[in-house]
Amino acid sequence: MSARTVLADFPGSHPRGSWPAEEKAAELTAAGTPATVRMDIDRDRFVVVPAGER
Repeated sequence: MSARTVLADFPGSHPRGSWPAEEKAAELTAAGTPATVRMDIDRDRFVVVPAGER
């Protein structure tokens, strides 16, 4: 995985799946920081990154 700005991360095995990460991304976007969720397969984590980052 290449270096990226991670705004938040959540375990991939969370009982609610990606929902906590999606909720955080929505919260950040509403506050003026556009964000999206990506899956870090190698680390089994959902990561919230600035929108537009790969």
